Amino acid sequence: MPSFNILDLVTSFQRRLNHVPRVFSRFLLGKIDWGDRLIGIRGARGCGKTTMLLQRILGEDTEQHKSLYASLDHLWFSNHSLEELAEYHVAHGGTHLYLDEVHHLDNWQTSLKNLYDDFPELQIVYTGSSLLKIDSAGGDLSRRQIVYDLPGLSFREFIELENGIQFPTFSLDDILSRHLEIATGISSKISIMAMFDKYLRYGYYPFYREVRRGFDLRLQQIVNQVLERDYPATESVTVATIRKTRKMLQVLSESVPQTPNLNELCVELETDRNQALKMLDALARAGLLGLLMKAAKNLKRLGWPEKILMHNTNLMYALGTSVVEGTLRETFFLNQLQVGHQLHLPEKGDFLVDGKHLFEVGGRRKSFRQIQDIADSYLAVDDLEIGFGNRIPLWLFGFLY
Repeated sequence: MPSFNILDLVTSFQRRLNHVPRVFSRFLLGKIDWGDRLIGIRGARGCGKTTMLLQRILGEDTEQHKSLYASLDHLWFSNHSLEELAEYHVAHGGTHLYLDEVHHLDNWQTSLKNLYDDFPELQIVYTGSSLLKIDSAGGDLSRRQIVYDLPGLSFREFIELENGIQFPTFSLDDILSRHLEIATGISSKISIMAMFDKYLRYGYYPFYREVRRGFDLRLQQIVNQVLERDYPATESVTVATIRKTRKMLQVLSESVPQTPNLNELCVELETDRNQALKMLDALARAGLLGLLMKAAKNLKRLGWPEKILMHNTNLMYALGTSVVEGTLRETFFLNQLQVGHQLHLPEKGDFLVDGKHLFEVGGRRKSFRQIQDIADSYLAVDDLEIGFGNRIPLWLFGFLY
């Protein structure tokens, strides 16, 4: 194994910093309270966590030499500790330490706690897989840190990245009450339906600009990395469990939306109910599946979902054998609204949002027949540039963040 010294980390950091995009930044960059001493950023692979860290370093008020970035999957950490890195950085006047992919470090919780306690002059920002159960992690981090979650690009962010046009975010209440005004203003400045089709196909992951022709292949590779590297780094799983989880994803991606028969799926995967539920939960936390439960379910108890979708529409194209238009619409709606809202499967309609707003998702000809007598009910309609009444364009729900 080649020998790496700490200067290799510094050189790698400077090289990365020189290639950071500066025109576009994620919405979360401006929402984080960067004054906290220990900040965690959790997110699925490919959503832009690394770029956001480096953009933060470029935008800091302090001199850049006081900041150091390191990815915890670097070979330097195979025979060096996080404490060594911190001691070096502080000894050279460092005040800010940015740690990427922290889940690749054994006992990362304890190491971060020790850094926090032993280096009070040091601010620490770290990223980790969305698989991390930070709230239940060891090391007693809960009272020391603030944790943020970074989703993939919203439709609004995709428009800004693709066209350079900045639109504000809108709350769900704004969209429900002012959608005609909002949609008219946006559609007057851009060909919104053409952009929406592109977003559904490849716009959720920021890296699409680097590999547009090979996007599906790159996304498949990311899924493999999640299952083969991130999953075992965050959970005590065997090779057999990883294989079964991969097969579960394959089976579900070819037949969403569905509530598969649990017994039949367990037989096909050669596993039991508890293990199947754990694998399903892991795929959801990894940002690969979207799960919809009934509101009456005990949310503290892991149970079988009423409906299973892919996490986002890009995954439908990359992993599925066919893309059904109706499923595409529901997947987009679930994906965009699950950031900041609670979604459940209602008795009637497709989605119950925050326990009070009922939605039916469909195409231009969708009627209110199924939910016509229910208060606070809406249609989220595809192929519709501007809505009217309680018929709201589906694309507009991509402006929530």
